[in-house]
Order: sequence, then C-alpha cells, then structure tokens
Amino acid sequence: MKKLATVEPIVALYILANMAGAIIIQQYIYRNIWENETNSSYIENGNRSNCYQNDSINPKQQVVQEKSSRYFMYLNLSVFFPGLIVTLILGGFSDHYGRKLFVLLPSIGALINSLADLAMAYFSWSIYVLFPSAILASCFGGFPALFAAAFAYVADVSSNKQKNMRMALLDMVLGVMGGIGALSSGYFLKAAGFIWPFLTVALINLANIIYIIFFFEEHTQMSRNEQNQISFCDKFKEILSRILIIFTSSDFRKRIHIGLLLLALSTFALAEFGALGLYTLYELNVPLCWNEILIGAGSATDLGIFLLSFCGVTIFSYHLRDIFIVSIGIFSFVGGMILASFATTTLLMFLVRLVSLFAFMPYPVLRSMLSKSVLPSDQGALFALVACLENLSGTISSTIFNNVYAATVKQFAGFSFLLAACLCIIPIGTLCVLFWWKPQEEECTPLITEEDCS
Repeated sequence: MKKLATVEPIVALYILANMAGAIIIQQYIYRNIWENETNSSYIENGNRSNCYQNDSINPKQQVVQEKSSRYFMYLNLSVFFPGLIVTLILGGFSDHYGRKLFVLLPSIGALINSLADLAMAYFSWSIYVLFPSAILASCFGGFPALFAAAFAYVADVSSNKQKNMRMALLDMVLGVMGGIGALSSGYFLKAAGFIWPFLTVALINLANIIYIIFFFEEHTQMSRNEQNQISFCDKFKEILSRILIIFTSSDFRKRIHIGLLLLALSTFALAEFGALGLYTLYELNVPLCWNEILIGAGSATDLGIFLLSFCGVTIFSYHLRDIFIVSIGIFSFVGGMILASFATTTLLMFLVRLVSLFAFMPYPVLRSMLSKSVLPSDQGALFALVACLENLSGTISSTIFNNVYAATVKQFAGFSFLLAACLCIIPIGTLCVLFWWKPQEEECTPLITEEDCS
C-alpha cells in the first residue's frame, strides 16, 4: 500500500473533529449550568439564544456566565501539566524515533475524549465526568503534541526558503478545517441535538487514526541497534538537555535572538488565546444573545482569517522582512480586540473578524524564524518547547481571562478584549528589540554538538 508523505490530512481531520467538538461541548456545559441555576429549560427564539435583558432574569444570566467561565478555566487547568510533560517527552523522542507514533497518540486521546462526551450526553451524566476523560486524553499529548510533531515534520521536509510558506499552509489547513467544523457544528446541533454531533466527532477521530496507521509515511527513524543502545533514562535526560542547551550553547547574540522570539510568540499567544477563548461566552451574553447557528457562523469566519493570513505570509515574504510580517499581524489583532470590546450588535461582532484578517500571521513566521535557528536534527525538541510554551500561555491566559471576565461581566463584558490588546505591547516591544539586536551570522544554533550547520 502506497503511503503519503504529508501531515496535512492528519491536522485537517484532527482540527475538524475537535473544533466542532469544543464548540458543541461549550454549549452543552452552558445549557447544563443554565438549567441547574434557573430551574428552567433552555429555549431558543428564532436567531436568539435563551438570553434575556429584563431585570428579573438578567441576574441569573450573569450567574450562568460566571460559573461557565470558571468551569472552562478549571477544565483547562486540569489538562495542562499532563499535556506539558508528555509533549516535552514525545517531541524529543520524535527526533530519533520518527513522527508517526507521536501524531498517533494525540489522535487516540482525542477519540477517548470524544467518546466520553458522547457517553455524557447519551446517559445524561454530570458535566464533571469531563475532568477524568480530559486528563486521560491529555496523557496522550493532546493538541500540543500533535502540533509539535506536525510542524517538526514540515520542518523535516522543507528547505529554509520553503518554511514560511509550508508552516503558513499548515496554519491555513488548521484554520480552514476549524472554520468548517465550527460552521457545521451549529447547523448539526440545531438539527440533531447533541448525541449525533458527538458521535460524528468520534467517527472522524477514528478515521484519522486509520489514516495515520495505514497511509502516513514516516520520515525519521532510528536504527534498531541505536534503539537498543540508549536506555529510557538516558534518552529522557537527553531530551531535557536538548531544551536547556538552547539557552546555554552558541554565542550571546544568538541566545538573545532565540529567547526574544520565544518571548514574542508566547506573549502574543497569551493575549490571543485568552481573548478568543471568551468569544462563545461573550456571544451568548446580552446584548448579542447568539444561538448555535450564529456562534458557528462567527467561528467559521475565522476561516477567512486563516486564508488571508496564509496569503499575507506568502505575498509579504517576497517583499518584507519576517519581523514586519509579524508586526502587521499583531496590529491586526489589536484592532480587532478594540472593536470587540465595544461590539454590541451582530454586525459589529462580524466586523471584528474583518479587522483581524491578518491576526494569525505571527505564528507561522515566528515558528519559521525559530526553525531556521536550530539544526535539522533538533526540530522535534524545538517544536516540543514551542508547543509547551503555547500550551502554558493558553493555560495561563485561560485562568487570567476567565477570572477577569467573570469579575467584569456585569460592569463591562468587553474589558477582557481591551486587556488582550494592551498585552500586545510586550510582543511589539520584543520585535523592536529584535529589529536592532540580531545575530551577526545567519547560521544554525547547535543544541547538542558544536558541529557547524552544513
């Protein structure tokens, strides 16, 4: 059977299933908390959710918003440490044992999680059963591990000139399939309830596992003799040393360069992940009061953001330096956040996505800049570190932004978006330093040896 040397279908199926599943499970939890707090069923009226603006019901709506926000925060915190540790281990191991196993494990974890969601909806279990299933799924690495393995695979098969475009293409696949999953989830949920969408998500995850096992071609493999010579403890120490030596080897300028790139990436992810994670709650709240169709349509407009971000990276790479491309993306995101903080109508909320059209450009460009700074044999360790930093940023941002949103939802629900815009001062300042402080030579940084990059 002929195998395919492409990781994009794996990312596409994974994101399609899990983006749809994430949006559906958020609404399931929200409705469950609504029914428990108000002792009434969740009823929709046309294009409006069960969201009222009169004084007798609105206080209960705010309580539901606060409890839902904190529930999502605790759920994100519960999966952080298992996912962090497993991602670090898998990323380093994949440099020697190949990427195939380490895109398979997160897909198995996603299947377990989707089956737990299906069982919860079918048997009407408590929403708190999501915690053990989510923790178990994170022990398989979760999205950060698949993310690290996928980008490391792209770095393996791409030249330095191709990395910007290939990584932007992978981000575009992520965005397009996520948009399709988000848009379809609303219509599917409205037409069939919760059980059939959860079953469909599980079947897509199963199809992804079948593709990985039978159709995905491995790229990097370690010989059997080499595998037998290295013990697990020695290998684990080597993985940790690969990450630590990033900051202890090479010249001072190169270390500053890598450190600033990581700082810019993690702080921008902190702001963006925190703000985007609040969109569903914000849209369910007054005065928008969106239903599942509008929520899915709003999330699907991110498809256009990913498409234009990919086009922007592709075009700008021929005319602008990488730092300027990243800056355009950050300012696009800041503009969208300022508009979102004052969005009180459906039209304005869709215009937020229009202003943010280039908001995803910084990620592929910053990853490409980091990838060019290390040896080809260390791409897995590098992207494991990047994935862990983004996972850490996502967890911290979830904690901060959900607490801030819960505290300010009664006074000014859009405050969290202004906070995200203000946090972008850090990556913008970092880029200014990078513009003036750059390595004297464009050469790879050795993580383990002192050999020159060929």
